[in-house]
Amino acid sequence: METLEIEFTDVTDDTITARMPVTPRVHQPDGVLHGGASVALAESVGSAGAFIFLNADDVAIRGIEISANHVKSIREGWVYAKASILHKGRTTQLWHIRIVNEEDELISMVKLTTLTLRN
Repeated sequence: METLEIEFTDVTDDTITARMPVTPRVHQPDGVLHGGASVALAESVGSAGAFIFLNADDVAIRGIEISANHVKSIREGWVYAKASILHKGRTTQLWHIRIVNEEDELISMVKLTTLTLRN
């Protein structure tokens, strides 16, 4: 979280939102946001959401599948990831994560499946 400077900005009953600055720290060689950084943001937000929404202290959350479509590049500013829960199971959760720029233009669309491990 610190490495990518991810900050959580909102939590509702069904969503969690975070933002990440787009700087050279997260650029690919040609100066645009690296898809891997977008995926790391998405998995961070979805996994945090799973932990919060399960409301249990004795669990660990792991991403078990992630799929991303990157549709627009960005060189600077902020990206915002809003994770919406599609399936809220006790063992698995399915998340839809929309990553947008400051103008609410779609940057990436991500699907994440998380697994809950009981401690």
